[in-house]
Amino acid sequence: MNISYKWLKEYVDFDLTPQHVAEALTSCGLEVGGLEEVQTIRGGLKGLYVGKVLTCEPHPNSDHLHITTVDLGKGEPQQIVCGAHNVAANQKVIVADLGCVLYDGDKEFVIKRSKLRGVESFGMICAEDEIGVGTSHDGIIVLPEDAPIGMPAAEYYNLESDWVIEVDITANRSDALSHYGVARDLYAWLKQNNYQTELHKPNCDAFEVDNESLTIDVEVKNTEACKRYACVSISNCEVKESPEWLQNKLKIVGIRPINNIVDITNYIMMAYGQPMHCFDADMVAGHKIVVTTQPEGTKFITLDGEEHSLSERDLSICNANEAMCIAGIFGGKGSGTYENTRNIVLESAYFPPTWIRKSARRHGLSTDASYRFERGIDPNGQVYALKQAAILCKELAGGQVSMQIKDVYPEPIEGSKVVLTYDYVNSLIGKEIGKDTIKSIVTSLDMKIEAENENQIEILVPAYRVDVKRPCDVVEDILRIYGYNNVEIPLQLKGTLTIPTDEDRNRKYINLISEQLVGGGFNEILNNSLTKVSYYKDLNRYTEETTVKILNPLSADLGVMRQTLLFGGLESIVRNANRKNSNLRFFEFGNCYHYDESKKEADKLIKAYTQDQHLGLWITGKRVENSWAHPNEDASFYELKAYVENILVRLGLSSQAVTLAKGENNIFEDSISIVTKAGKIIAELGVVAYKLTKNMGITNEVFFADIYWDNLLKAVKKHVVEYKEISKYPAVSRDLALLVDKTVEFEQIKEIAYSTEKKLLKAVELFDVYEGKNLPEGKKSYAVNFILQDEQKTLNDKQIDSIMKKLIDNLTKRLNAELR
Repeated sequence: MNISYKWLKEYVDFDLTPQHVAEALTSCGLEVGGLEEVQTIRGGLKGLYVGKVLTCEPHPNSDHLHITTVDLGKGEPQQIVCGAHNVAANQKVIVADLGCVLYDGDKEFVIKRSKLRGVESFGMICAEDEIGVGTSHDGIIVLPEDAPIGMPAAEYYNLESDWVIEVDITANRSDALSHYGVARDLYAWLKQNNYQTELHKPNCDAFEVDNESLTIDVEVKNTEACKRYACVSISNCEVKESPEWLQNKLKIVGIRPINNIVDITNYIMMAYGQPMHCFDADMVAGHKIVVTTQPEGTKFITLDGEEHSLSERDLSICNANEAMCIAGIFGGKGSGTYENTRNIVLESAYFPPTWIRKSARRHGLSTDASYRFERGIDPNGQVYALKQAAILCKELAGGQVSMQIKDVYPEPIEGSKVVLTYDYVNSLIGKEIGKDTIKSIVTSLDMKIEAENENQIEILVPAYRVDVKRPCDVVEDILRIYGYNNVEIPLQLKGTLTIPTDEDRNRKYINLISEQLVGGGFNEILNNSLTKVSYYKDLNRYTEETTVKILNPLSADLGVMRQTLLFGGLESIVRNANRKNSNLRFFEFGNCYHYDESKKEADKLIKAYTQDQHLGLWITGKRVENSWAHPNEDASFYELKAYVENILVRLGLSSQAVTLAKGENNIFEDSISIVTKAGKIIAELGVVAYKLTKNMGITNEVFFADIYWDNLLKAVKKHVVEYKEISKYPAVSRDLALLVDKTVEFEQIKEIAYSTEKKLLKAVELFDVYEGKNLPEGKKSYAVNFILQDEQKTLNDKQIDSIMKKLIDNLTKRLNAELR
């Protein structure tokens, strides 16, 4: 939220610099994200001066240009070529001197020495719109004769700079969404730090009812959705442009002035945090306002011309016949104020945050008003805001208050009562700060001490502090005003021994593998756990029936919890590919969620839901591209398989502890599964199904690995890292060319080999597969390498031949293999 430094000074006395104010606000919990000096006119009219046209002659080479000499009060007059039709000698004008920067929207240009039709020009005589003091372009600005020559234009126009303090308001601090709200916190900080200060809030003494010629009836039918509704009518208003001071205030904080009536409501909101709306009273049919909900599906057109279909949970502000606006969010077509408006109705209300938040999300609308209502405004500030607005309407629009304020407030909302013990405050802060300091801070924060004794105080917290309900909340307020930096680090630190848990171990392994993958060229991604239900259509492993559905989804795109990490990664690939970044290596750690109807129990509904952690890997595009040392090479399944195997090895899961099987998950076009001996899936990896990538608009092949992280950690839980000396004795390599049936997988050969020789066989690798000529029908040839090693002695030929014979016999017996 943007806060004006000068506007802030209207409510609290201080002589701090803008920089010091920013530091003070940050220290008391209202973090300042930016500080900028601004002018109501861009550029601050720097380089612009009052000048006098001494001479004005027609340009010899143009029928519309003039050659002038202008006195800027700094010695020799300057020659300026001007194209304005109204330029003449003896005029006082505004001149942009050499080096002055002028602005045209987002563009800027510098006034330089130039030639126009062969005549030199040393400046520019300006029109209103060229320097931002008006909108007219019908000739240059002609000033009164008494305008002092050489006076800076900023001084002539009384242009003053201001500072905009950008305060990053957290969601719980809705009380600070106004200048007065920020002033309250700054006042408390100033008091605590011994500055002379006072907090000012304008009184309403000037408010009075002039007549009762325009009475508006109010009926609140839905008191759950509208806790308070107040309004007042103003007659005989003149809708026109706001005075300069009001326009400047709104411009400084980023609000575009519209007309005096609308600007007043925006001013009240930015000043005191109370959103308001103004109706043309002559358009309020029956001179009656009804606050109620509409039937489901009621059509409603907002001020921006968009049609919305109202829900029965959308609160509307209606006249006697129809809805005029969606309460707290957006006005309807015809519900505003216009140039011909003469009589108006000002509304000021309190709506519970939940109602406004849900309606705003339902219709995809967000306004300054809804932003405040969603977070909770002061339920006791409506009448004050109405009176202040009415006073300004009389002053700036010449109106008359034409009814008594109608205030429907059946159940007044009181603040929270909190009992705060001094010992609790000191124990939570970690320092004894004194009873007087505690009482001083709470009272400076507008909290009332209703009772006290030696050990505690009873506090009434104002209703606008929606975030302060418990003793710990009050302590937080005390500490932010006292100053976190004023709590010293104790000289003695105390600690306790902790035993590493499974969560600690999980985090350690996540960091370990993350570093490994980043070192291999991967980037980590983090996607939303909420996703589209349409992704799970026609899948065999992850079905629509097994999705965990959201009861009140924000949108159809966020309607269910994800069952697999795949689709989030594909969305990240699409986003990058659309930005010409197609060679991608991604990984993500995240939870997946599943629902199993068969496990549902009446008294234990949670049993039907499961959550498990996964690690996803995605690679696509080129593995190598535009390298002088290597030809271009596409990413491949075997590259992905290597990354997965390296992860398993890094965590201590040997190749002998798992088996490979053909995958059956149809998110893949083709895949394999890595399974433990106990039958638990460790990983699934393969080529993502082409229909899925096509639906996402991805043209490259995508290779995806889904590592079941929880299962993997269970499999390596008892793994102990042991160090041993490298064997002094050489390893022996033997190759076999085996003719087997086409249905035989290499994994079967590997399993038989390890079961045949468990001690001396160290590795089994496939290095060639051949199918084709010179082989019997239905056969293929595997070329397999076997590594044998005895760590105690050198193997001799007799031992080696014996082992190889056993291997050949078992392969022949179990797979009907033949040696080629």
